[in-house]
Amino acid sequence: MSNDRRDFFKRMAGAAAALAGMETARGGGGAASAEGAVGPDARAFVAGRFALELDESIAGFIQSSEGGDATAEVVEEASESCPAPKHLGKLRYEEVQISCGVGMSSAFYQWLQTVPSCDFTRKSGAILATDFNLKEVTRMAFTNALITEFAMPALDAASKDSALISVKFAPESTQRQKGSGQKVPSCGTKLKKWLASNFRLTIDGLDCKKVNKVDAIVINQTATSRESGRVEIPNLAVTLPESAAQSFFDWHQDFVINGNNGSESEKSGMLEYLTPNLAEVLFTIELHHLGIFKLAPEKVEAGSENVRRVRAEMYCEQMAFKFGTGAAGC
Repeated sequence: MSNDRRDFFKRMAGAAAALAGMETARGGGGAASAEGAVGPDARAFVAGRFALELDESIAGFIQSSEGGDATAEVVEEASESCPAPKHLGKLRYEEVQISCGVGMSSAFYQWLQTVPSCDFTRKSGAILATDFNLKEVTRMAFTNALITEFAMPALDAASKDSALISVKFAPESTQRQKGSGQKVPSCGTKLKKWLASNFRLTIDGLDCKKVNKVDAIVINQTATSRESGRVEIPNLAVTLPESAAQSFFDWHQDFVINGNNGSESEKSGMLEYLTPNLAEVLFTIELHHLGIFKLAPEKVEAGSENVRRVRAEMYCEQMAFKFGTGAAGC
């Protein structure tokens, strides 16, 4: 590089530094300090935790929350104009989806109990966002919400993942509000451990000791009127080693192939979600009127050293959800 070009770049660098110094002396911050610009110091708060409030009482801290926004469909009018005019359709509020573990309030778990029992209970409350000191920063209030989906997690004896309950509910309305700034009470602040590998399945007349996987149980609820509606009870699907499935094969032979599938041949059972030491029952799904309809081996490649397993699928007419004293935080 020639001396003239080197001197030119030095002069330009010096001029830029001088201008930056003058801007700093005026208290500015360069481009980021221009009016209306967003710089590092202008960021919004970072949420520390989320909590659920039901009927003006804290129901516990939750793992995640989304939805609940007010929205409207955009309608394009039938018109010969080009382009066609548009306007907004009917206002609606999106479903709210939350996930949580153990440590929620008894009132929350009791609300979940109403889903499989067809009670169609509605509740009002709020989703609270807190800072890392658990002080309420913002809230989304909701009114007359009906649970539309209640999902217990998939289970796998080989898993090391934490287990979470997922809940969707449809509010009649929502409103974003400024938080009170007060510290949120501590119900459920210290989340207890709950793993997807800790469970126990029992079904009348079947050997379930070697069941190693259970599909997620997802119960859906839709309202047809203010106090009535429809509940969809899911199938029960489990996986176990083929060598331990003889009682399932016998039931499948009698129930499906031989046709002895009246209500007297249906079975009952329960699925228990346990603490890590397997000593305490956190949640129980009671299973009534089970009927097997499919029993098939899982795909295994030739020469594989994997244990050959079968997947059993059963319909279920009725379920009930119960929670233990160790599951509730308050």
